[in-house]
Amino acid sequence: MTIRMLKTLIAIHEHGTFSAAADAVFVTHAAVSQQMKSLEEGWQVAIFDRSKRTPELTPIGRALVAKAKEVVQSYDTLVQSVVDDDGLHGSLSLGALPTVLAGLVPSAIAPIKVKYPDLHISILPGQTNELMIELGRGKLDAAIVTKPHVIPKGMSWHFLAKEPIELIVSKQIKSIDPLEILRTNLFIRFTRHAVVSQMVENWLQTKNIEVTESMEFENLDSIAGMVHANLGVSLVPKRCVNPPNPLPLNHISLGPTAPVRELGLMVRSDTIKQQVIEAMHLYLLRAVEIGHFTLPDDTSI
Repeated sequence: MTIRMLKTLIAIHEHGTFSAAADAVFVTHAAVSQQMKSLEEGWQVAIFDRSKRTPELTPIGRALVAKAKEVVQSYDTLVQSVVDDDGLHGSLSLGALPTVLAGLVPSAIAPIKVKYPDLHISILPGQTNELMIELGRGKLDAAIVTKPHVIPKGMSWHFLAKEPIELIVSKQIKSIDPLEILRTNLFIRFTRHAVVSQMVENWLQTKNIEVTESMEFENLDSIAGMVHANLGVSLVPKRCVNPPNPLPLNHISLGPTAPVRELGLMVRSDTIKQQVIEAMHLYLLRAVEIGHFTLPDDTSI
């Protein structure tokens, strides 16, 4: 269950149909159906009566809508509930993967800076292993990283998002078969220094695909630029927050076997900046919920 699913459920109640709800929450009709099926399977209850042409909420479904509204309202006011009346101030040193610097990070920090101008946030880009070392040394207060297999002692993990690996290709490529595309086009590799690179390599091996490598980058924007110019194709994480003005590319799913990267905020357990980090985590979650970069509006924060 996610906040997004609850908002979709509320939209169905308010707009009457799956199609109208899809327009209201800016997703496809199929996505609405899948979200509701996930809720029913997760809760093991029938939320909708599907015996009619237009599915209707069951009594249990209507009761869940009322509770969902309470949860969503609490979520929307969560940031304010963890900060005091004096606001946030001081400094926060944040490490971040290069892949989140154009979308997730600015989407979270921009509204924080508007609301708390006395809080200074510095950013250190790096790959997961590098950032974990700096965090352990105390040079960082927190870091947005790929979840490691084992959470190191003295660290705490705060989930942000799951990003499935997807295939990006130029608009000139008409095929939608990822295996065929990878076998017949030059391959632009995501840097081997990244944890996600090993995930990609393992997937390629399970599919018996030998790619013809042409370039290697650690920046998604650099990869996207090369792919846009039809200089190769690439396997990259599907960003949880899209940057402003993304290049026009075709995004092809790898299907149910796609590896998935889990993003989160790694923090030292003994941090003395718990309040600031909690607020940062909540703003990051809010950015993921929106899913695309937006400029902050002073009146709505």
